Amino acid sequence: MANDYHVRYILLISLISALGGYLFGFDFAVISGALPFLKVQFGLDAYWEGFATGSLALGCMLGCLIAGSISEKHGRKKALLAAGCIFAVSSLAMAFANSLAMFISARFVAGIGVGMASMLSPMYIAEVSPAALRGRMVALNQLTIVLGILITNIVNYQLSSYGDIAWRWMFGLGFIPSTLFCIGTLFIPESPRWLIKASKYDQAKKVLLLISKPHIASNTLKSIEQNISRETSIDYKLTFTKPFLPALVAGIVLAIFQQFCGINVVFNYSTTIFESMGLNSSDQLLQTVFIGAVNLFFTIVALLLIDTIGRKPLMIAGAVGLAVLYILIAAFLNVQVVLSTILLLAAIGLYATSIAPVTWVLISEIFPTKVRSEATTIAVVCLWLAYFILTFTFPILVEWVGSVAQTFYIYAGICLLASVFIYKKIRETKGVVLEDMENMFVH
Repeated sequence: MANDYHVRYILLISLISALGGYLFGFDFAVISGALPFLKVQFGLDAYWEGFATGSLALGCMLGCLIAGSISEKHGRKKALLAAGCIFAVSSLAMAFANSLAMFISARFVAGIGVGMASMLSPMYIAEVSPAALRGRMVALNQLTIVLGILITNIVNYQLSSYGDIAWRWMFGLGFIPSTLFCIGTLFIPESPRWLIKASKYDQAKKVLLLISKPHIASNTLKSIEQNISRETSIDYKLTFTKPFLPALVAGIVLAIFQQFCGINVVFNYSTTIFESMGLNSSDQLLQTVFIGAVNLFFTIVALLLIDTIGRKPLMIAGAVGLAVLYILIAAFLNVQVVLSTILLLAAIGLYATSIAPVTWVLISEIFPTKVRSEATTIAVVCLWLAYFILTFTFPILVEWVGSVAQTFYIYAGICLLASVFIYKKIRETKGVVLEDMENMFVH
């Protein structure tokens, strides 16, 4: 089967596209190291701490909507390039912000780039990858996200000695990977599915021949043509009709759960959590490096498992496992520093092996061709709305329940509820061709 495809080329263009995930990881993680400095710089209370952190997600929602229309009208490649340019500009704007309003506005713009990349990178990779490789290729996007998180955490730790201007360097250095992503995007081909949809059959065939052997390219071309011939113009109302609703509901619930499972408070508020455990500022930032390293290692493990064990078993294991770990974290967070740290790292590892990559893979593949772009947009917008709610409410929630530890009981309950939904409603998609996916979720 692998001999029918040019795997190295598929890997190369998937990696370039997945660099959007690296920028996603950068903007996602940089706030954790910068937050202690921002609190001092702008005098943030719990409300503004949450809003400054969550403002990225508001931009992400807009970015998803923009990405959908741009990618349908101008192609996936140009949309990815636009996302890279937005990343570059917003990185410099955040670095030079001289007021809280300017900083939040720039972070909102950064969120537009993150939102575009979060939808477009996995979509592009799914559309250029064969079914047998698709899970691992799409999961590369998650790998670059965690690489972005780890490298950003390391850089934040190194920059922490720069004093009052440390946070400006933390954000400003995002300009470098953004520029590299823009350059790389110029060299990837357009998605063959989009080219066929745009009636550019000769170009689509050339791309398919770069990806696969001639007989496979010919069969794939015919298969895509048949499915696209049944498509209509963009119609979000169609996505909510009875034939497509089960897949849409599944995608939305998975997207919301990926955020409401609570793990992103560990990423975004790691310094706050470790401060509650009695660690000083230097040790807090050092712990974020350990979090990034564990996240990276277990994401690599996920790449090996996702096309062998399958999507559904990993999701169930992740949901149930996180619930158990959260209960233990809540019990020991203010009692035993070493044990609490181990439990937090275990939760990060479990999330990275299961819920984090599998959610993006499922969102990229479960929707029928006829409504894939619209449904993907809706699901990812819901994901970022859930992320905003999670990150905005965490500091407020801590004040309400009285401690960081108590919040983890709430996230444990959400994980248990999600595990029941996954068991009953989610179907295994491992090895299923994209064009056949609607037979599984459409009634």
